[in-house]
Amino acid sequence: MKRFDHGTFLSFLLVFFFSFVPANAQADENVRVTILHLNDTYQFTPVDGGKRGGLARVMTIRQNTIKENPYTLMTLGGDTLSPSVETRTYRGKQMIDAWNMVGLDYSVLGNHEFDIRTGELLDRIKESEFTWLGSNVFDTKTGKIFAELPPFVIREIGGVKIGIIGLLLPETKETSSMEDHLEVVDFCKTARELIPKMRTAGANTIIGLTHMFMAQDKRLAHCAPGIDLILGGHEHTLLQSSANGVPIFKMWADAREVGKFDLFIDRRTGKLVSMDWEIIPVTDEIPDHPDFAPVVAKYKYLLDQLEVRIGATSVPLDALSHSVRTKETDIGNFIADAYRKAVDADIGFVNGGSIRADLSYNPGPLTKRDVLSMLPFNNPIVKVEVTGKTLMEILEHGVARSAEDNEPGRFPQISGMKFTFDAGKLPGQRIIEVTVGGKPIDPAATYTIATSDFLVSRGGDGYTMFKNAKILLGAEDAPKDSEVFEQAIKDSRDSTISPRIEGRIIRLN
Repeated sequence: MKRFDHGTFLSFLLVFFFSFVPANAQADENVRVTILHLNDTYQFTPVDGGKRGGLARVMTIRQNTIKENPYTLMTLGGDTLSPSVETRTYRGKQMIDAWNMVGLDYSVLGNHEFDIRTGELLDRIKESEFTWLGSNVFDTKTGKIFAELPPFVIREIGGVKIGIIGLLLPETKETSSMEDHLEVVDFCKTARELIPKMRTAGANTIIGLTHMFMAQDKRLAHCAPGIDLILGGHEHTLLQSSANGVPIFKMWADAREVGKFDLFIDRRTGKLVSMDWEIIPVTDEIPDHPDFAPVVAKYKYLLDQLEVRIGATSVPLDALSHSVRTKETDIGNFIADAYRKAVDADIGFVNGGSIRADLSYNPGPLTKRDVLSMLPFNNPIVKVEVTGKTLMEILEHGVARSAEDNEPGRFPQISGMKFTFDAGKLPGQRIIEVTVGGKPIDPAATYTIATSDFLVSRGGDGYTMFKNAKILLGAEDAPKDSEVFEQAIKDSRDSTISPRIEGRIIRLN
C-alpha cells in the first residue's frame, strides 16, 4: 500500500519504485472511499495464455473489495467497445454485458468507442447499467454533449460528495472513425468551465477520468486547478506520474492489473486529505466469480470458433504496441509483405496503431483469434499511386512524433522499401535516406502503395497526404486486412511463418 499526502506529492514515473509505507489509522472525521480503476480493456476473457486479465477475476476483486469497504466505486479509462475480435460480430455488446455483470460504475469514452457506427454506440450506451462520460465530446447537430451524456457526475458516498469529469483526447478523429458531425473540444477549457459548477454542486474532491496521452493529463493538471486525482487510459502501459501536485495513474491494457485507490476525505469539508494506493495483478490465482459464467456461456460459440488453428510460427513474434509503434518488427514486416503481395504494389505500408494484439507470441500454433487480435479492424487494403515527393511526406509524417509521443499509432511498418530517420532532428526533417526496391527514391517518379483504406479515405492517424493519391484499387473491391494476413500464413511453407528483422527501418538518436 502506498500513501499520498495531498499537496506534497512529488513527481514519479512507472512501476513500483515507491517504497511501501504502512497506512496509519484514519481519524473518525475522514471517510474512506475506494476506487478500482482499469482502462483499455478490449476483451472479457483472460489474455497472455490465460495467465492475466479476465473480467470474471476482476468481478471477484470488486466483490471482495466491497466486502472490505462498502464505499467502493469502479471506473474505466475508456476504450472497451472496440477494437476486438468479438466486436467484429457483436459490435461491442459483449463488453457491455460483461461490465454490467462486473458492476462498473463510470467510464469515459475512448477514441476507439467511435470505431463502431454512431447508432451502434448510442445503443451500447443505452444498454449500459453504468454511466458514460465525455464532457468535451459534442454533437454539432444538436450543440449538446454527445449522446446527451451528463457534463459531470456528483456521487454521494459515505456522506461525502465526489465529482467526476470525463475527458477525451483531441486526436480522436485522427485515430478512430468518428463521424464528421461529432467534435472533441479543448479539454482544458472544458474542465475550467465545469470544475466551478462541480464545486457549487457540493463536490470538493474531484476526479478526472480521462482517455488521453500522459502529456495531456499533465497539461490538464496544470490548466484546470481543482482536480485531485487523474485516472487515465490510452497508453496501454502501467504509468504513474504527477503534475502540479496531482497524481496520475494508468493501468496495463486488458485488465492485467486493477488500480486500487483509497481516498480519505474529510467528512466536514469534503476535501481529499490523503490517499493510499496499490496495484493488484489480475492473475490465474484469482478465481472467476461464479456470477460471471452466464456472460461466457452467451458468447461461447464465437469463443470456440476463435480457437481454430490456421497455421503456426517457428519464431517469436513481437506484436507489442510499444514495438510496432516505435521500430521495425518481425510481425510488422510480415503483415506489410502480405499487403504488398495481395494487391501487387511496390510498397506495403502499415500504420503501427492498426496492429492491436499488444502481445509477444512464442513459437507454436496461430489461431483465428491470434490473426484477428492483431488485425481486428477489418479494413480494406487499397492500392494507390503517389509520387516520390508525396512518399517522402508520408514517411516524414510517420516518424514526426517518434521522439515526442508515447508510441504514436502513425509509426509505419513497411515492405518493398527501406528508410533511415533521425529522431533528434525537427519533425519534417527526420528522413535521412530512402530506397524503394533497392534504388534511391526519385521525387518525380511514381510508386504504388498497398495500405489500409483508413489512411487513404479518412486520413487516419493524420495521413492527409494520401488524399491526392491516385486510387488504383478502391475499398469496394479490396481484400480485408485480416483475410490477407490469414491467407499469407496459409500460403507459407507448411502454413508456418518465420519473419525476421531485416534492417528495413533504421533509427538514429
